[in-house]
Amino acid sequence: MTSYAMELRGLIGNRLLLLPSVAAVIHDHAGNLLLQEKTSGERWSLPAGAIEPGEAPEEAVIREVLEETGLTVSSTSIVSVFGGHQFRYTYPNGHQVEYVVTLFKCQVFQGGGVWTDAETKSLRYFAKEDMPSLALPYPVSALFS
Repeated sequence: MTSYAMELRGLIGNRLLLLPSVAAVIHDHAGNLLLQEKTSGERWSLPAGAIEPGEAPEEAVIREVLEETGLTVSSTSIVSVFGGHQFRYTYPNGHQVEYVVTLFKCQVFQGGGVWTDAETKSLRYFAKEDMPSLALPYPVSALFS
């Protein structure tokens, strides 16, 4: 969790928090989608996270991908923006959030690094027909466009 979000949690506890955030759509050469398995046992997810105060969304997606995957990326386009009730989520610790997610298509510039985020258990590329259930309900059409 970001320092800003942690500060807010100290003030509001587990109550619902609206969070501007970003997520990355990253494909390998075969068109498979990169997903992150969380150490907490949550469902698979895209590399994603909250935008810090003063940080542009594009900067946030590049930072989050590096932290969670060890990959250096650039964003090539905005796929879509998602939010609303379907993007509410309650974490295992009881923290409630509703994300407003800017979904970026990203290109890998450099790989092979090590992720620094303790949230990441593993990374794996999935074909469209083998997609697991995700923590947030991104439409498959947006992930494989």
